[in-house]
Amino acid sequence: MASALRSARSKGPLSFKSLPAALRPLIRAYLLGYASAVAPRLLTLMLQFISKKRKSAKKYLSSDRDERSFKESAFRILRTGLDPRRFPTFCAALVGGSTLLQEPLLKIISRVATQLSAGSQLRLARWLSTFISGWLSLQLLQSKQTKTSPSSSWTDSGLAAVQQGLSEASTGAYGGRTLDLTLFAVTRAADVLVGELWSQRRSRRKATGKWTAIEQLMSRLMDPVVFAASSGLIMWAWFYSPDSLPRSYNKWITSAASVDLRLIEALRRCRKGELVYGKETGQAPLLGSMCDDYGLPTEWGDPAKNIPFPCDLVHMGCSPSCEYHAISRFLRSWRWSMLTYLPLALALQLRNPKRINLAKAITGSTRSSTFLATFITLFYYGVCLARTRIGPRVLGKDIPSRQRIDEGVCVGTGCCLCGWSVFIETAGRRKDMALFVAPRALATLVPRRYPLEKQWREKLIFAASTAVVFTCALENPKRVRGVLGGILGMVLKK
Repeated sequence: MASALRSARSKGPLSFKSLPAALRPLIRAYLLGYASAVAPRLLTLMLQFISKKRKSAKKYLSSDRDERSFKESAFRILRTGLDPRRFPTFCAALVGGSTLLQEPLLKIISRVATQLSAGSQLRLARWLSTFISGWLSLQLLQSKQTKTSPSSSWTDSGLAAVQQGLSEASTGAYGGRTLDLTLFAVTRAADVLVGELWSQRRSRRKATGKWTAIEQLMSRLMDPVVFAASSGLIMWAWFYSPDSLPRSYNKWITSAASVDLRLIEALRRCRKGELVYGKETGQAPLLGSMCDDYGLPTEWGDPAKNIPFPCDLVHMGCSPSCEYHAISRFLRSWRWSMLTYLPLALALQLRNPKRINLAKAITGSTRSSTFLATFITLFYYGVCLARTRIGPRVLGKDIPSRQRIDEGVCVGTGCCLCGWSVFIETAGRRKDMALFVAPRALATLVPRRYPLEKQWREKLIFAASTAVVFTCALENPKRVRGVLGGILGMVLKK
């Protein structure tokens, strides 16, 4: 069975048996890069066109102009993907360079470093070839100048995740256009190195009978801890420094949170010292308008009179009870998540109509929806715990304590709690989710732009990180976890 699967895979559309073996990885990388760069934009364009066509039909308007615009936009997307300084060419240069340079470098190393074993020489040749191609391919991307903001767009799929930061760029004498791509490479290299070191330690400890239950527990908790810590950093950034997040990611979190933005602004002003309890600072209209909209007394929104403002505002008029609000929030978030996940799961099942498994699609969607609903609920209830249930009993009920709670303790509590909902997901999904959010969390800790003269540092970090990942993918493919490992295994094979 296994041999049959390998045979079928080797005869797939990306096998390219008619091409020289050295060129196959390059061609695969370019085609996959082109598909990941073009397909999401074409899909978005199609959905927009269908939506416009339905509206035009209802109004009995001619859609000829829309059709011409659709064709022109689609052609522009297809043509833009062929630009030699965009993502597809970057993929081809990175993968092709790492494979084509390997043999010449191996010959040089075998002559110069004769003291090294054959295996070490091959490993060094692979690392150096990928390092050189990584440096040059990133330089290729950085040479492309655009007129957009330094924010970037992240997507969910494994290959498209490598595209972070390539759709938008900084301008002027600043670098940072490819920063998200570099952070993605850094986190994957760190995962490879830490995983390999831990695996070696586990093998040694088990061989000597010293492997303990605590170490086994640490192995199982590693991915959940990474996810929880990363999620906390991301949610903190979403609250207090949203510009450090990619624009599309920030927008998605806001949509999932379904929160009145005036509440977020009030908590931000607390942290900035603009909204101060017990003092008249002109902030009453902000929450006062919320009170009016949700049928609550207007004076509840005046921080000079109400210390603190009631949790009813956090609940947005749902109920005075924090627990009732948490349950209500869970149910609403679960419904919203199911409407998102279930169609995607069903669409994925259609990839192989002969093996459609509706039960699997529904079960997976239900689990993922429960995870996301729990994530959102824990965040909100964490805020309530700090503001109402536990915080005042621990920190105090005086005005300075109330100010300190709303300055960041309440949001911090929600950030600390929400990520642990990952335990609802399977172990395999926890791994993928941890690898997905870790680069985004790291991006909140570094500047989005930096002086152009320091761009060589980013190229150095990217090239070294990519060299680690590619070398490991060739020597120990299972160590490169998640979707990326499967993609690299498929692309790099000759």
